[in-house]
Amino acid sequence: MSAVKPDRNSAFELLKKYNKNESLIRHALTVEAVMRHFAGIFGEDPEKWGIIGLVHDIDYEMYPDQHCKKAREILEENNWPEDYIHAVVSHGWGICSDVEPVEKMEKVLYTVDELTGLIYATALMRPSKSILDTEVKSVKKKWKQKSFAQGVNRDVIESGAKMLGLELDYIIAETINGMRKVAEEIGLKGDL
Repeated sequence: MSAVKPDRNSAFELLKKYNKNESLIRHALTVEAVMRHFAGIFGEDPEKWGIIGLVHDIDYEMYPDQHCKKAREILEENNWPEDYIHAVVSHGWGICSDVEPVEKMEKVLYTVDELTGLIYATALMRPSKSILDTEVKSVKKKWKQKSFAQGVNRDVIESGAKMLGLELDYIIAETINGMRKVAEEIGLKGDL
C-alpha cells in the first residue's frame, strides 16, 4: 500500500489520539506555526512543514522512554510517507534518535523545537504575558540564565543554527514571528 499524504485535520486527530496533555498540544501548535512560518521564508510547502511540526512529539506523552522510536511506528501504521517520518524522527537526533536532520525542514524542526520552549517561558515572564511584545533581547537575556527554563537544551539550538548556517538572533526573531501568528491559540496573547 502506498503512503498517503497526510492533511492537517487527520494529522491533528492523530496527535490528539496519542496526546491529551494540553501543554503538549499547545507545544505542537506552537511548533506547527513556527514551521509554517519558516517554510514561507524558504519558499517551501507550509502545509507539509506545518504538519510535521504538529506531530513531531506524537509519541511523547504515551511513550516518553521511546520518544521518536514509537513515532516511527505510529506514523508507519497510519501509512505516512517516509520523508515525513524521517523528519519527525530526526528532531531527536543525538538525544533519543540516531537519525540525523538532513533536509532544511528537518534542521529547522531540530532547532526550533527547543527554542519555542525558551521563548514561550520568556513570554510568560513578561508583565503582559504575551508573545506580541516579546523581543529577541529578552530571550537572549533569559538564554544566559542557566537556571531559567532548565529543560531547554541550548546546545541543540546552537547546533541547529550552525547546521542551518543562520545567526541565532535571526532564528529567535523569526521563531517569535511564527509564534505571534497563533498567539491566541497557544495562550500567549496575554494582556495585549
